[in-house]
Amino acid sequence: MTAPAAHGRRCGRFAPSPTGPLHFGSLVAAVASHADARARHAQWRVRIEDVDVPRTVAGAEEDIVATLARHGMVADGSIVRQSARTAHYERAVAALAARGATYECACTRAELALASAVDPASGERVYPGTCRDGVPAGHAARTARATRVRVGTATIAFEDRVQGHVEQALATDAGDFVVRRSDGLYAYQLAVVVDDGAERVTDIVRGADLIASTPRQIHLQRLLGLPEPTYLHVPVAITASGEKLSKQTGASALGRDALASLAAAWAFLGQPALPAADSVDAFWAVAPGAWDPTRIPRTYAAPAPRGLA
Repeated sequence: MTAPAAHGRRCGRFAPSPTGPLHFGSLVAAVASHADARARHAQWRVRIEDVDVPRTVAGAEEDIVATLARHGMVADGSIVRQSARTAHYERAVAALAARGATYECACTRAELALASAVDPASGERVYPGTCRDGVPAGHAARTARATRVRVGTATIAFEDRVQGHVEQALATDAGDFVVRRSDGLYAYQLAVVVDDGAERVTDIVRGADLIASTPRQIHLQRLLGLPEPTYLHVPVAITASGEKLSKQTGASALGRDALASLAAAWAFLGQPALPAADSVDAFWAVAPGAWDPTRIPRTYAAPAPRGLA
C-alpha cells in the first residue's frame, strides 16, 4: 500500500456540493474536517464540488461560504471550483486510456437497471461488464457513451481512522465504474481524486456515506500515480424515519445561532464538552486541542438532534 501523501505540511478539506444551503449533516462533516485539520496544524481547504453542473443551485456557493464563515470556518487559500477544472479531468482520463485502463460503455440506465446486481453493502448497482470487451453489436450505433475504468481483480483495503479496516473486491462490490458520463460530464469519483491530488490533500474527513466510494478512489489514485491520503469517515446524520439528512429529504438550513449548531455537531461527534466556549471564536480557540477522533462513534449513521433535522 502506498504511504499517505507527504508534501511537508498536512492538508485537510471540506468539499460541499452547491445544491442548496448547508444543513446539520453537512455541518458535522465541516466541523470534523476543520477540527481535525487544526488539531494537526494542517491547512484546511474548501472545494466546491459542482462537477455535476445541472444540479448546481444559483447562489448556493455564496451561501455555503458565508455559513461556514458564520460558524468560524474560513478556508486557507483560494476556493477551488470543479466546474473550472474540466481540462485537468480530461487529462486524467487520457492518462488512464493510455495505459489501457478504460473503455467506452454504451449501456443505457434502463439496461443497467435490468442487468446489474445491487451490492448489499453499498446499495449501488454493480456493472455486469456488458461493454468490457467491446460495445455489443446492438449498441454500436449509439454515440452517447460513458467511459469506464477497468477494476480487474483488484481488492482494495485501507484503515479508516474511525471505522477501522475496510476492504472491497472491486469487481463484485462495484464493478467497472464511470469516470466520464455519457453526457460528457466527469464523474465524482474521478474529479475528487484529481482535485485531492492537485491540492495535496493528506487527510480526508467526511461522512460515512462515502466510505464505499473510497476503494474506487484509491484504485484511481494508484492508476494515476497519486499519493493516498488518510481517511476518517464520521457518522451520517439521519432523520427520525432513518433517511440520510440531505436537501433531498427536506433538511432545514442551519439557523442563526451558530454557537448552538457548533455545539450540537461537536456533541454528535462524541467530543467532550467545551465549557469555556461561550462564542464562536472561543469555540475554535479550544476545540482543536480537545479534538479526539477515538471518541467519534463507530457507526455509519445516527439521528440528528431534535430541531436540527
